[in-house]
Amino acid sequence: MLQSSPLQHCNALPIARPREDFMEKENSMSNPHYLKSNLAERVRVDVTPASAGWNFLTFQVIALKPNETYTVETNDREFALTPLRGSLRLNVGNQVFKVARRDVFAGLPHVLYVPPRQTLTITALSESEFALGSAPAEGKYPVRLFAPNEMQQELRGGGAACRQVNHILQHPLPAERLILFEVYVPAGAWSGWPPHCHDGYMNSPYLEEIYHYHFDNPTGLGIHRNYRRDTAFDETFAVRDGDTILVTQGFHPSGATPAANMYFINYLAGDLQDQARGTPPVDDPDYAWIRADWTRNVWTLPVIK
Repeated sequence: MLQSSPLQHCNALPIARPREDFMEKENSMSNPHYLKSNLAERVRVDVTPASAGWNFLTFQVIALKPNETYTVETNDREFALTPLRGSLRLNVGNQVFKVARRDVFAGLPHVLYVPPRQTLTITALSESEFALGSAPAEGKYPVRLFAPNEMQQELRGGGAACRQVNHILQHPLPAERLILFEVYVPAGAWSGWPPHCHDGYMNSPYLEEIYHYHFDNPTGLGIHRNYRRDTAFDETFAVRDGDTILVTQGFHPSGATPAANMYFINYLAGDLQDQARGTPPVDDPDYAWIRADWTRNVWTLPVIK
């Protein structure tokens, strides 16, 4: 008879390293909704309506060396800039703003909102990286630098799906279409749970969305899934530091493996405008029950003795 080995404490169990070469090759070659940062270029991520196959949202991640500049003509779009690391000087007309952030794990950002028909000039005061997204707009709101003390913070979920969500540009902060969040997920926890959608299914609002990921450890690894209930659409990605995922449709949960704590920034835009940007998405009915009890049916180990 085979003898069972003694039970080990959960913290002592080894964590297997993923096969990075296989994973990343499969992701990048097989699906346009998965983007790796191009570290050799200053525009490291570049998403447009044409490249994404959607109607509203653009998204870029841009890295600048000290004293380098990047200029944007907003034309008929509103823009929002979020610093990810470094120090920047931001010029819009005769207005000048300075923003700085050690990295995404070191506090809330300042977010610069720029309406249509403006010229935005970004100058790096140190080695810097920032996110920049846009959506069609009429010009209802002025240039504004949103400060951390204006941003709502919440602890969302519970149990294995507890995370922190920072509303860095969400109603009641004004914009025409843009919505921005930063989310912090502890190692081993899930976000976007219960899975939710905002693609028109079940009368949900239509919003396009990106997830741009970072981890607090270079070995960090997360899982991101986009899927639908009414069609065969289903895609799952292994995400690493600097990866970007497009949510073009469907429900979209994500999880942090025990390898590292996980951060992501969301930019969204779609049919919702102004105050309606606070409209919630729709939960997957199979999993919505968890909102009433975040630890329902969770085992206490050992289960089998």
